[in-house]
Amino acid sequence: MILDGTLVAGEKLLPERLLAQKFNVSRPSLREAIQNLQAKGLIERKQGGGTFISQNISSNMTDPLLDLVANRPETQFDLLEFRHALEGMSAFYAALRGQQEDYAALANALERLSCLDTDKLSAGEIQEQEAKALAEFYLTMAKASHNMVLLHVMRTMKSMLIDNIKRNLEMLRESADVEVQIRQQRQDIVTAIINGDPLAARQASNEHLAFVEQTLLDINQRDVRVQRALRRIEVKENGKIAS
Repeated sequence: MILDGTLVAGEKLLPERLLAQKFNVSRPSLREAIQNLQAKGLIERKQGGGTFISQNISSNMTDPLLDLVANRPETQFDLLEFRHALEGMSAFYAALRGQQEDYAALANALERLSCLDTDKLSAGEIQEQEAKALAEFYLTMAKASHNMVLLHVMRTMKSMLIDNIKRNLEMLRESADVEVQIRQQRQDIVTAIINGDPLAARQASNEHLAFVEQTLLDINQRDVRVQRALRRIEVKENGKIAS
């Protein structure tokens, strides 16, 4: 239930008696299982308060090598390319296997993106909130795929995903037209999933990420040209001053 996302970080477990009945096991067997999960850092027990899914479950699942990769700026486009595979697969299998509750959760995750409370927040804080909401949207899509390995990989990459999205948003914010197109692209992904069209869902996901990637490349190239132009102006101005 932890692996497939039925139980989420911070959620309180049922009392031992009810859990033993639910899984049709003895109380001693249940306690042993809980102790094993606690030793792995997946659950935590609070004296007199019950047993909870660990708040740090995502960090407990994180490969330390991913943290090293995340700190190298040149890997941002590599991660964007890798997202083509992960999110395209999520969209494909969500459309193939998704249930009504998955569709509702996905639609709600998309709706939350447009209802973020951004009052009194700085631009950086707004991007942080949106990046976290987008990461939850993609995790919800992975959960709808009903592929536990895929969901686990997406969870493991959550911090990297948030960072990648945040960096992308910092650059994409420059164009209101781009924002409108991206919102429509996300809606197209959800629509294809709800319609049960795996090929259309994967294509919509790939087209969305390809658009983001190309837009970022265009912005980078433009910035390089601007920097070169500024350097040429600076050289000319310095030459005039010297003469």
